[in-house]
Amino acid sequence: MSIEAVVFDLDGVIIDTEEVWEEVRRAYVAEHGREFLPDSQDRMMGMSTVEWSTHLAEEVGVPLPPARVAEDVLTRMAGRYRESLPLIPGAVETVRALGERYRLALASSSARVLIDQVLATAGLTGEFEVTLSTEEVARGKPAPDVYLTAVAKLGLTPQVCAAVEDSSNGLRAAGAAGLAVIAVPHGVYPAAPDALAQASLVVEAVTEVTPEAVAALR
Repeated sequence: MSIEAVVFDLDGVIIDTEEVWEEVRRAYVAEHGREFLPDSQDRMMGMSTVEWSTHLAEEVGVPLPPARVAEDVLTRMAGRYRESLPLIPGAVETVRALGERYRLALASSSARVLIDQVLATAGLTGEFEVTLSTEEVARGKPAPDVYLTAVAKLGLTPQVCAAVEDSSNGLRAAGAAGLAVIAVPHGVYPAAPDALAQASLVVEAVTEVTPEAVAALR
């Protein structure tokens, strides 16, 4: 079957924010006299807002309810985005080029408020038929929920959709959902070997995700 739609991740694919997320959350945790656990950063990449805020509150030990932790961190992230939106070079052009040939959706672990702000600032709001946050499904990545729901909202099956992902948990989620997976590994946070094994195509930059590359997947 040929590909009919492409589902993009946001953080690490369209905007380079993984380091910003880590910086903001580490600073917030430190203000409360706590430190990340050794695997906190890896685990939180792909988690929904409820999941990562619960991790910081209940496992890292920030002495506040998860809902307050989420509110505080998201407020700081929104402030950083307003100061400067760290778009990945060529990402906007890549989205628009693929949108001329394929239907597009977005499946992100970011909160809805951040997704909407990023897309508006980048001028990409109208490019996606479906935008979905893991806040809006039962489980965050690496569970397949956000990809399965995005595909269902498009009225398609996973077999005719491709995903563009960077993180280990994102790659695992897209693979578990049955999409053809394109990996764009992050230079600072490389994907685990088992996650990369989910990919049908591994590229060095998002600009390599061309309509022709997608067409060759199935």
